[in-house]
Amino acid sequence: MRTEGLRIVRLANFVAPASGGLRTALRELGKGFRAAGHETVLVVPGARHDDRDTEQGRVITLPGPLLPGTGGYRVLTDRRRVAALLTDLAPDRLEVSDRTTLRWTGKWARRARVPAVMVSHETADGVLRTWGVPEAAARRAADALNVRTAHTYARVVCTTEFAEREFVRIGARNVVRAPLGVDLVERHPSLRDPGLRARYARAGQVLLVTCTRLSVEKRPGTALDALEALLARGTRAVLVVAGDGPLRPRLEQRARERRLPVTFLGHLSDRHALGALQANADVCLAPGPAETFGLAALEAMACGTPVVVSASSALPEVIGSAGATAADRGEAFADAVEALLDTPERARRGAARARAECFGWDTAVAAFLTAHDAAVPDRPSHQVGSGSRG
Repeated sequence: MRTEGLRIVRLANFVAPASGGLRTALRELGKGFRAAGHETVLVVPGARHDDRDTEQGRVITLPGPLLPGTGGYRVLTDRRRVAALLTDLAPDRLEVSDRTTLRWTGKWARRARVPAVMVSHETADGVLRTWGVPEAAARRAADALNVRTAHTYARVVCTTEFAEREFVRIGARNVVRAPLGVDLVERHPSLRDPGLRARYARAGQVLLVTCTRLSVEKRPGTALDALEALLARGTRAVLVVAGDGPLRPRLEQRARERRLPVTFLGHLSDRHALGALQANADVCLAPGPAETFGLAALEAMACGTPVVVSASSALPEVIGSAGATAADRGEAFADAVEALLDTPERARRGAARARAECFGWDTAVAAFLTAHDAAVPDRPSHQVGSGSRG
């Protein structure tokens, strides 16, 4: 096995078709691994087979069925085909971003004597609670799942202390911490554009933005709850929703019926346009209670926009004192928005940007490579914001 120039094969399910935090993290980490001199191969599900070289390395797409009710998520279900591909690729390291349907790959790695890591992108009990499972039952189920995960993989990578707690709770000793990051060049306060802001908000109105997948676990309805509460208090506010998902028709219907000033943009494929939207907001809302890092919130902060986040998620740990936390209720989010708006604009925007600058992708890449026992360059070779994004 090579000690330098390792072949790192990564498997991932539940990757959004066109955007999303997991897709962004996979791309940026792949770019960083490659820049550090390692060979990377990413295997994801899709509508049809594909195999191409990209800026993040080789990306192989295997046919995978759509998961009903998720608005486009696909999964790798053909174990025999995936196992055969892994054997053919002969990885030096295996990285898996799905602790449920792909957990079997940990056993494959053990048999093949390939060091394997599982990346925990969400808390198991948090996701179960968002689906209505009672807290005690969710915790028992999560503990059982996490025990098996910790025993199956050489290491479990958690992006925050929040994500690590559920493994500490079961006594797992093979957990390592590795943060994610944000592109501090692509996301910047200079993206503010009064003309763009005027498309969505009139003079004197508060512009709220939420960038999220419109699915149950993200709780996008809380953003509408917060807007409704602010309007009832006399605050002139509007909300722009960037993102798509299975809950969109229901949310649009609610906005119409209650005459809420909400603009649904759907998925924004232009990343510059998304950054500009975040930069022009007064406050961004991140209501997902099961988030273990929250890249969209960090991107907004890099644009100089403070964020209100769910107190139930990992985001209070990420935003520090540069934003506000709220209980998972619209009234609480409205309170937090008002508290941020009471802070002078220059101070709140400066604090948001300064906090985001603590999370460059170079740091994240180095931490993930260390988790793989892979060579890390003495000087960062994966410069933040370098190259194009695909």
